[in-house]
Amino acid sequence: MAKHKFARARQFGALPWRIGNRGTREVMLLTSRETHRWVIPKGWPMKGRKPTKVASQEAYEEAGLIGHIMNKRPIGSFHYEKRLAHKAIACEVQVFLFQVERQLDDWPEKSARETRWFDAEEAAELVEEGGLAEIIKGFAGSRVRFVAYDRPAPVPTALRNLPD
Repeated sequence: MAKHKFARARQFGALPWRIGNRGTREVMLLTSRETHRWVIPKGWPMKGRKPTKVASQEAYEEAGLIGHIMNKRPIGSFHYEKRLAHKAIACEVQVFLFQVERQLDDWPEKSARETRWFDAEEAAELVEEGGLAEIIKGFAGSRVRFVAYDRPAPVPTALRNLPD
């Protein structure tokens, strides 16, 4: 029997976020290509790539985002019905926090999707998948200080020019 990419029905997603002008957490959502629902960037496993790299790649391809995955472990997972050409399958999505540094002017799926920043609480209300809404609500209400795991922490300005 041939191995099929849908056999495990697992995807990896990025929850893109930033601190907005009002000092609150904002989440970027994008529209799905077929149904135009508000979703997060997500995609199928890629041979030779870790889940965090897949999530980062999807954030770039689907929303033009450059940034950093915050932790090598997902912040949660949710299930949804993936609509394929002739059927629908139950799919699990493992979600990784993705701190956005910037959005490019152009990216592979720009013409197929709309992207928009929302207050995290509002984003939770806009997504249809209840599990994803719960992940976003949990993120919106958390008081955790985030540091990206795949890059060194920045040195505070006050410590940069201290005499020896």
